[in-house]
Amino acid sequence: MDTCYYAQMITTLILLCGWSLASGQLFTPIVVKDVTILGMQKTPDVTNVSRDGGYSVLINGNIVWLYDDTECMDSDGNQLSFVSNTAAYAYQPNEDVLAMADFGVVMLGKDKMGRKKSAILADSTVGSGGWIPFAPDELDFNKEMNGKKRVAIWPGTSPTPISTTEAFLFAPLVYVDSKPENPSKEYQARGMTLISITASSSGPIARRQSDLVIPGTEVAFGGFSALLGSVSTDVSEDTEVVERDVYLLGMTDYGLQLARVGFTDIGSYNKYTFFDPETLNFTTDPPSSKSSDPRKVYLPGTFSSGSVFYSPYFSTFIMIYFNKLADSTFYIRYLNTDSPVGSNAIWGRGGRHGKGIQSEDMEALVKYAWSPQQKLYGAPPGPGGFNYAGMAHPEYFNRQYFGQSLYPDGMRAAERQNDWYGSQLTAESNAGGDGRHVLLSWTSQLHGGLDASIYQVQLAMVEFDDIPTSTATITSAPSNSLGSTIPHSTTSHKSIDMNMAPKGSGTGNPWGSFLTSLNRTDSEILPPVEKAFIILSLMATVALFW
Repeated sequence: MDTCYYAQMITTLILLCGWSLASGQLFTPIVVKDVTILGMQKTPDVTNVSRDGGYSVLINGNIVWLYDDTECMDSDGNQLSFVSNTAAYAYQPNEDVLAMADFGVVMLGKDKMGRKKSAILADSTVGSGGWIPFAPDELDFNKEMNGKKRVAIWPGTSPTPISTTEAFLFAPLVYVDSKPENPSKEYQARGMTLISITASSSGPIARRQSDLVIPGTEVAFGGFSALLGSVSTDVSEDTEVVERDVYLLGMTDYGLQLARVGFTDIGSYNKYTFFDPETLNFTTDPPSSKSSDPRKVYLPGTFSSGSVFYSPYFSTFIMIYFNKLADSTFYIRYLNTDSPVGSNAIWGRGGRHGKGIQSEDMEALVKYAWSPQQKLYGAPPGPGGFNYAGMAHPEYFNRQYFGQSLYPDGMRAAERQNDWYGSQLTAESNAGGDGRHVLLSWTSQLHGGLDASIYQVQLAMVEFDDIPTSTATITSAPSNSLGSTIPHSTTSHKSIDMNMAPKGSGTGNPWGSFLTSLNRTDSEILPPVEKAFIILSLMATVALFW
């Protein structure tokens, strides 16, 4: 038969399995069944709110949401308050996932039409800081500058639980100049500050644990994500105190870098160690925040916000994120336990001792390769411009949000699960398993620009399709690469208005929509040049052996 015919057949098979040129990794693509656009978060206790961010944590049985800059206005658009961070909680998570109740709401009388005015942490300047407190010198500076310049604390990512009632957060401390002489100096990072979050009878309380744990000249570890896991297997058995390890991901212009520290030393940067992708070991030498060599970057690529969490549905860690290209698109990767990095007796193909990985096996982050990037969902941008601050919220539609060790000692195994949240959208009995659905959030610009800008947090729910059977999953040989930068996006997705289409209207065959997408040449699939390169390479290979 024609050589070209065989080359096309082989090409199709490889694309079906998923193939990364950069890492030599064959992988099973994740396929989306449905996407339900839920709309804008609601704040019924506050008059008019403009805010960005949107990060969450389950703490003491409540889903607490954190936000960055938050402005409250009256009905005529006059500012009532402006602070650099606020907090709310989902007070009807099973009846209305959009409904939020803010902490610190203050009544400010009525407007000229007799309508009630209310604001969060009512202060017409930035001086009071926000829900996360400022140090006295920071408050003094903000009050003196009166909005022209300020120090801001933006949560930036979701807090990390350390029990069912406590969490921590690494947040950036940022110097903001509203009208700088050099536009590139509008935002200047001072470093990362550590915040503890505890439950109280009146709501969660945030406390600063120190001024700056990580200097602004270093990689902002923990600013992308922080995960608390079991003690790592490479920790010496002679260690007097066996404690849990924290793995902290930080963004640079060239990808993600990774640090590790014992939980009790989390506030001491001199105790941190840093992953070296070339030697596959942790070292005491921190990576340069300006390193552009992909061999020295934990996960090369472009990232602006995101979430890393364990998915009970996929039985591995998932990364959902926005890049820096302002394309309003969620991307997804998963930790591929069929692609171990290096050779290790414990962390081989198939997970720890070949038995998969659990939610507290954070060491797996350096033992397996991340799958190539796939497009998950293109969120519709608002009229003011592109979306940003894309996040995932795994505490919804998932009873296994907490690791088992985070529950109180003595609690029976059957009781070690949290409540189900989001039953209005999908009942637990019909959900298809913990983590099959995931809640997404992003900041939409209703009115962009530096003046009179309006920002709102939007939500959508993604439902993943059935996991392909093991016969459809083709694995790769061990690799020494932790990730691929090829812009694969083999995920099929469909945006569904919850008022227009019945739930479950997507295909039940995870390969069907993927097969359909093979003929596409837009940005959702392999770029034409890369596709042509694969085909030509395979044609040459077939010709040699035919």
